Formats: sequence, C-alpha cells, structure tokens
Amino acid sequence: MLLKLIIFLHIICATIWTGGHLILSFGFLPKALSKNDFSIIEQFESRFERIGIPALLILVITGIYMAIIYTTDFFEFDISNHQNKHIYIKLLLLLSTVLLAVHARFFLIPKKKLKPLAYHIGLVTLIAVLFVFVGFSLRSGGLL
Repeated sequence: MLLKLIIFLHIICATIWTGGHLILSFGFLPKALSKNDFSIIEQFESRFERIGIPALLILVITGIYMAIIYTTDFFEFDISNHQNKHIYIKLLLLLSTVLLAVHARFFLIPKKKLKPLAYHIGLVTLIAVLFVFVGFSLRSGGLL
C-alpha cells in the first residue's frame, strides 16, 4: 500500500513539474519573447516556484525510494537490466535539470537575459517531458 501511495505522489508531482513547464513554454514564454519583457517570466516563476520546487523535491525523494525498491543491483551499472537502465536515464535527466537551473539562476536571471533563458526553459521543458516518457517506459514494460 505504501508503494502505491509513493507512486501516486510521484505521478502528481510529475504532473505539476511537467505541466508547469509546458504552461511556461507555450503560454508565457512566447508572449515574453514577443514583447521582450523579462518580467513576464519572473512573474510566472515567482508563483510556480512555490509549488514547482516542492514537487521537484518530492519527485527526487519518491524516485530514490522507488529506485531502492525496484533494484537490487543498482551499483553494478548494468544497463541490460530494465529498471536500472531507466533509473540511470532519469538520473542523467535530473543532473541536466539541476545544471540548467544553476546556470539560469546564477548567470541568466540576474542579468535578465531573456533569449538565453528561453533556450533553458525549452530544454528544461523537454527534459520534464522526457522524465515522464522514461517513467512511462519503465512502468509499461519498456519503450526504451
């Protein structure tokens, strides 16, 4: 029962994280770019971060929990193992997300560089969708 609750919580948080980035990419970013108005992104981020960052943290915690439950040979780095392969991909996606977030937070946002930030937003959104795809592939028996 606990594992099912963890999976449900993981899916809800993935919905928040991915959905928020899709809304940002397709709803707010085009307007910000057309008006060259960085404040549109700032306003969205200030609201979304209150729910998006906790969702991401819960995703990491629940993801680690599920990785522990589903794998017994994680540190053998066996990519022929269905679960391990998907978890390794998710870890690479997480690392990419963190690196993009750190770069944006410390280099692009303080300087209000809208166009480079737009590329970051697009990449983080793509990564979020890939997270969902890889999770679906893991649970559905494999598309990867």
